Amino acid sequence: MSDQNFLAEQFEAKRVHLRRVAYRMLGSASEADDAVQEAWIRLSRADGEHVDNLGGWLTTVTARVCLDMLRARKARREEVMDAAADVAEAANAEHDRALADSVGAALLVVLETLAPAERVAFVLHDMFDVPFEEIASIVHRTPTAARQLASRARRRVQGGSAVSAGDRDRKQRVVNAFLTASHTGDLAGLLAVLDPNVALHADTDAVTMAASAGGAFPIAPEILGRDAVADMFKGRAAAARLAIVDDDIAAIYAPGGKAAAVFDFTIENGRITAIDIIANPERLGAMEIGPLG
Repeated sequence: MSDQNFLAEQFEAKRVHLRRVAYRMLGSASEADDAVQEAWIRLSRADGEHVDNLGGWLTTVTARVCLDMLRARKARREEVMDAAADVAEAANAEHDRALADSVGAALLVVLETLAPAERVAFVLHDMFDVPFEEIASIVHRTPTAARQLASRARRRVQGGSAVSAGDRDRKQRVVNAFLTASHTGDLAGLLAVLDPNVALHADTDAVTMAASAGGAFPIAPEILGRDAVADMFKGRAAAARLAIVDDDIAAIYAPGGKAAAVFDFTIENGRITAIDIIANPERLGAMEIGPLG
């Protein structure tokens, strides 16, 4: 058996699983087929024999293809598809009917309201048990941020709102208090909103960008503990402002109106437990960033 025939046989054995993954992300049987076909094309071009976990590799590739398709759909400002109608269309074939039954029209309608990265994180983790460490590489986030995406999606699926008005208001107050205390050099104010075990993580681009600014705002890749984080931000981050990033409250540094860095906050019990500073252009490009309000 040739290498290509072997890969084709292995792929066909996983086609049903991949189609289920794609359908739950896209809500369209035809688009799911397109995504799976693209996964096959990428496999046929890759050196599949050296992939240790072919099933995991194919799931990851299919998820990335779906994420690109969701973002393209949003960017084109197309009408959101009628998920129930698509379920009816899928029911024309026995296999598609099984897919529709396994997902449910009501769930598809809710999934359509999620941001692309939220939808991918939720589907992969909650429906297919993919760990957040793997999801993080697909949505270009840290594992903590990927967990947040899935959590927001789960709240909408369970309760009808990704981030309730009350939750968003509370987070906005905490982040705004943090930024105000940072701008004014209010150390007590910073300590009040930071969890004792807060962890800051900055990607390589953020560290490099801070270093190139003449050392005015030095950033280490990791800073642990309330005192250390407060000391770093005291009297700094004056150019950061509140924004909506992936349908959640965050802060951005946007000289010239273009986001150069995103400050992603994890908040528990009214205090900041984690701050991720993201400046990698690819990761920023994968985010949906908009003004507050």
